[in-house]
Amino acid sequence: MVNGSVLTTDEMFMTEALREAELAGVAGEVPIGAVIVKDGAIIARGRNRREELADPTAHAEMLVIRAAGAALGGWRLSGCTLYVTIEPCPMCAGALVQARVDRLVFGARDPKAGACGSTVDIVRDERYNHRLEVSEGVLQNECQKVIRDFFKARRDG
Repeated sequence: MVNGSVLTTDEMFMTEALREAELAGVAGEVPIGAVIVKDGAIIARGRNRREELADPTAHAEMLVIRAAGAALGGWRLSGCTLYVTIEPCPMCAGALVQARVDRLVFGARDPKAGACGSTVDIVRDERYNHRLEVSEGVLQNECQKVIRDFFKARRDG
């Protein structure tokens, strides 16, 4: 329950993505978390690990896409929904299209680098052979708070 109300399915899975984001923050990573769901169950979890892996592509979305492909035994993630706390960047949005993910749910927009409606809209661009259904603003305040608090602590520390 959040504020005395029953969580929707999207809120329930976004809560799991928020848990991953919090783990990333504790590890000193930008706190972004993601989960991939298929048939009502989480099949993969991921969080930012760029610092830990010394890998600029180790975004939460990229890692969870790889984990989901391994779990399913293939690169096509048809029938899957990706939940992520912050709007994906161009690299991650492109990977979602390439992986054939059906649906994207994100918490907060990224006005500087978001590529799912903020700066560009890669995941719904009709020029590509695959487009995703997108839902945004799920637990938006909670998703914004995690990232805002992380950067505030870095500035203050």
